[in-house]
Formats: sequence, structure tokens, C-alpha cells
Amino acid sequence: MRVAAFDCGTNSLRLLIADVADGTLTDLRRETRIVRLGQGVDATGEFAPEALERAFAAAKEFAEVAVEYQVERLRFVATSASRDVKNRDEFFAGIFSILGIVPDVITGEEEARLSFLGATADLEAAEGPFVVMDLGGGSTELVLGQGDVEAAVSMDIGSVRLTERHMPVETPGEDQTRAAIADIDAQLDRAAQTVDFSAPRTFIGVAGTVTTITAGVLGLDSYQRDRIHGAHISVADIEAESRRLLAMDREARTELPYMHPGRVDVIGAGSLLFARITARFDQAVTAAGGTLDIRISETDILDGTALDLALTSS
Repeated sequence: MRVAAFDCGTNSLRLLIADVADGTLTDLRRETRIVRLGQGVDATGEFAPEALERAFAAAKEFAEVAVEYQVERLRFVATSASRDVKNRDEFFAGIFSILGIVPDVITGEEEARLSFLGATADLEAAEGPFVVMDLGGGSTELVLGQGDVEAAVSMDIGSVRLTERHMPVETPGEDQTRAAIADIDAQLDRAAQTVDFSAPRTFIGVAGTVTTITAGVLGLDSYQRDRIHGAHISVADIEAESRRLLAMDREARTELPYMHPGRVDVIGAGSLLFARITARFDQAVTAAGGTLDIRISETDILDGTALDLALTSS
């Protein structure tokens, strides 16, 4: 079955067109556009007109691609930014007029399930238990399981929200960084009541913030998906890269050869979030006598959506 999966988050709109047979996904086309749909949502509670325009323009472009590939089934999932906004009906109507489908605003739990499915589809069970971290613009999901999801939590914090709340300047100062850390740590304290931080053997980081930071850790001279996917990195690597990014001004981040222009303003906050989360898991696993393998995946909720769409259609 040929499917088209659309993932609209706080920062990006992404498309995956794939053939799915016997539970195996074969990529045909991947596209990403940074639309920043969640621009200002944390403060205003609604989508900005210019953000809607960007999202609709990207959707029109992706609709043409879907027609070109003659897809059989489509699903458009919308995550954190779309859950509670006042004017989401305007967003729904616009997407329906372009694609002929209504966006499926999924819960944090469903987002977690799809992310886990996409990130672990090609891994061996013996490498688990797994925890999948989907670090988005507006929310971050932590999903623990082995084969099936055992526990999941959606934290109301991501690279865009953290930036807008605490770090809206080019180079944040100590007070701003401390405020961001306090916010992150409070979220992690609540998350630890649901997800056992000491349980995983393999930590899998997904989504654009994570893969971009990994490109920096690996010292890549361009964004190279094949080198990022499956990379093993350490907490020390992530913390060092976060310090480097937070010390840079906007121009310096823009010049990084693997940096998407739409991530320049939020990558510093995202890196801090990534570093704090991995450090907390690593500490918990080490204290329990284990060792945590931190791995990066280019397969995520988009892949999970495509697989799930095929499975529920058969």
C-alpha cells in the first residue's frame, strides 16, 4: 500500500510518502518545511495569521507531491500546537480544502505511541527496554517499552516554547539559562512519576532538534541523514554541543553547514532540553547498576504514522 503521512508540529510540517508491505516501510519521498505554526501560541493561545499562511503554503506543495506519487491513503497528524488553540477550526478548514482530509489532532499518548512505533521498528528486542524521546517544538514525549509501549508521558515543553518562555535573545545569559533549566527539571520531576528513568537499556532520540545537534556532535560538513541515523553519542557530547550552541550568536548558528534556517532561533533551547533529559536518564540508569546507550534515529512519528496507516487499512 502506498501512503502519505503528514506530521504538523509546532515548528515543522513534514511529509513521508512510502510503500508499506508486511509491516516494512520503503521510503519514496521525504520533505520538511519549517512553518513555525506554534509561533506565539504559548502566549496568545491561537495561531498567528502568518503562521497559518506558511502552513497552508507547505500543505499545497505537499498535496502536489502526493498526487504525483498516486498515494492510496493519507493521514495528517497535528500535535502540540494544535491541541488547545482557539482558532484551530480555521486551520482544519484550510487543510481540508487543500488535502481533502481533516487533520487528526492526536493526544500526547497517541503521539508517544506513533513515535515509539517509528523509532523502534527496525531494532532488535534484545536491545531494549527502550525509551524514545521525541523532542518537538511545543512538547516532548518520553515513551518506555519493549515491543509495546509500557509507559508514556507528554511534557508541555519543547524547543520553541522553551525559547519563547525563557530564551528569546540571541545569546541567553545565566539568569535566562537557569530559568529554563528550572522549567525543564520541574517537567522531568513530573515525568519521572510516570516513566521509570532507570528502566531503559537504549535511549533513542528523534526529531529535527535532536538530529541537528547530532550533526554538530559528529562534526558534519552538511546534513547527512545516513550518518546521523543510528549514531551513538554520549551525555558529555550533548552537553558540550549545547554549551557551544548557547554561546553562539544568531549569525554563527546560521553559518553551521547542517543547520536548517528555521531551527536557528530555537536550537539553543532545544539543545539544553536534550542535554538535561539525557543526563537525568543516564544518572538513573547508572545508579541502578546499568549502562545507557544513547542512539539517534531518523525514523520517528512520521514513520510510525505511515506504518500505522497501512496496518489499520489492511
